[in-house]
Amino acid sequence: MLEKQHTISTQISLTGTGLHTGTSCKMTFKPAPENYGIKFVRVDLNDKPEIPANADYVIDVSRGTTLGLGEAKVHTVEHVLAAVVGLQIDNLIIELDGIEPPVEDGSSKPYVKALKKAGFQKQDAPKDYLIIDQTVMYHDEDNQVDIVALPLNDYRITVMVDYQNPALGSQHTGLFDLEKEFEKEFSTARTFCFLSEVEELADRGLIKGGDIDNAVVIVDKKCNEKELAELSKKIGVKEKVTMGENGILNNKTLRFKNEPVRHKLLDLLGDLALIGAPIKAQILAARPGHKSNVEFAKKIRKLYQQKKLEKKYQLVKKEGIVFDTEAIQKILPHRYPFLLVDRIVELELDKKVVGTKMVTINEPFFPGHFPGRPIMPGVLIIESMAQTGGVLLLNSLENPSEKLVYFMQINNAKFRKPVVPGDLLYLEVYLKNKKSKIVMMSGKAFVGDILVAEADFMAAIVDRKDKE
Repeated sequence: MLEKQHTISTQISLTGTGLHTGTSCKMTFKPAPENYGIKFVRVDLNDKPEIPANADYVIDVSRGTTLGLGEAKVHTVEHVLAAVVGLQIDNLIIELDGIEPPVEDGSSKPYVKALKKAGFQKQDAPKDYLIIDQTVMYHDEDNQVDIVALPLNDYRITVMVDYQNPALGSQHTGLFDLEKEFEKEFSTARTFCFLSEVEELADRGLIKGGDIDNAVVIVDKKCNEKELAELSKKIGVKEKVTMGENGILNNKTLRFKNEPVRHKLLDLLGDLALIGAPIKAQILAARPGHKSNVEFAKKIRKLYQQKKLEKKYQLVKKEGIVFDTEAIQKILPHRYPFLLVDRIVELELDKKVVGTKMVTINEPFFPGHFPGRPIMPGVLIIESMAQTGGVLLLNSLENPSEKLVYFMQINNAKFRKPVVPGDLLYLEVYLKNKKSKIVMMSGKAFVGDILVAEADFMAAIVDRKDKE
């Protein structure tokens, strides 16, 4: 696998019709600087909004993956992203003057061809690989989907599908070397659907740009000529439609005997680009689809973000510590005597954080609270939990140094046991709800296994006024 970041040498464009929206679109690939990533730019809209190609911006997974930011959307990005990842491109601007990339022939091959024609430019910055060092699992019981990432110093994907449909049956495939196999063995695999799905998809306002030349239609039910004529009229296909004798509508020839499962692997490759970084792992997937792919990508992306944060703030790696005091001071604006969390020992982005506070006799509040009987003020225990929660919230943002967390409400506060010098506070804070810039959290403080305080918080994330 490549060790340096890559972009393309020059810009290149394609024009065509979107698979689901049926709208015309010109798509232009442009070189991008180091560490830019992959971004879609809607040049037809005011302010030309940029939508990063990562799972945080996925807004729909109906027969394709749709990204959105505000009012701007880009439909069916997976085939384009598969080409980008398959060619190991790290930084790329993808401009569109419409809502959906051209479907071309229903595979990634036209995008691969265009990108190769543009040429590749090696950059100085190293690739920011996410190295999977633990097993990550996703399971969807209802749809019998399983996706697993296993540690491996390479990138390999194995996919199995079983539609329990005699028209397709069980199929499996595997990609073991991006450079040698992607373009020839997988980029040309076309999208597919069953004949029984076509009318339903049309009724849902999808496949407006689909036809029998950019999608493989697998015959899984019988239709007479009249029914086929009505169906072709409904989906806008001008060519006469026939049942086909090889199990494919109009006797279209498969590019591979197992082309459907190869396309499923292509979709998975494109959806996993939404992790936002190249990965080193063995991916095993059974019956994957866009919904499961994106959920798995989100899970892996959180792992990637957490590792980035640990790398960013951790000066010296210490066992059992995520962030030490120095790292915390890079995240929070608080300083002595009001920094009331010493360490972060556990962090799950957008979910949970655990911090510690060693309560010593030297705390500045003890001489007055109370003389001869030092007790940590309950409001400061709440503040310790709040600051711990602040680490969780600020680390969910791209530029935490430019933000502050203002606490707006404290509810259901209970103080169950006094905290005295020598106690080690364990501060557990959970994110309960997040809407725009308003968040709800729940916190508990323990000494050992004894609950000493708890409270619910409402907070607002605001711009830091004194940012430089």
